[in-house]
Amino acid sequence: MTLETRAVVMRVEAGKTFVEAAQASGCGQCSGKGCGTGKLSRMFCSQPRQFQVDNTIDASVGDRVVVSVADGTVMRGIGLVYLMPLALLVAGAALGNVVAVTDGQRDGYAAAGAAFGLAVGFLLSRWLDSRQVRRLPRIVRQWRED
Repeated sequence: MTLETRAVVMRVEAGKTFVEAAQASGCGQCSGKGCGTGKLSRMFCSQPRQFQVDNTIDASVGDRVVVSVADGTVMRGIGLVYLMPLALLVAGAALGNVVAVTDGQRDGYAAAGAAFGLAVGFLLSRWLDSRQVRRLPRIVRQWRED
């Protein structure tokens, strides 16, 4: 399943193309009446965000385009940013609980192990992210309203 969204080309400079998503925020499934991600997004992101994309169709500033994200990119990002640190947090807490010498220290060791696991998870995910080949979203076609 390929993810696509509508966007407007905001600037092209030094071979880099930046777009701004046409959708206000959220997934657009409920028109802002459901889970509230649109409201939350507006609260924390007052300025529209621009994203760098591969310009495969030589779009110009002001063009309305469709941007596509490669299959698997979102899931890999979720795994790297959320799941790995969470898994290492739990593993660290369990390890801290196992190595506790007495029952009175068990909670302290578990908390320290969890903090250590979380820190290692963030550092490891950052390191793995820096070693991956960047696959930018790409402009796949012009967007025309029918």
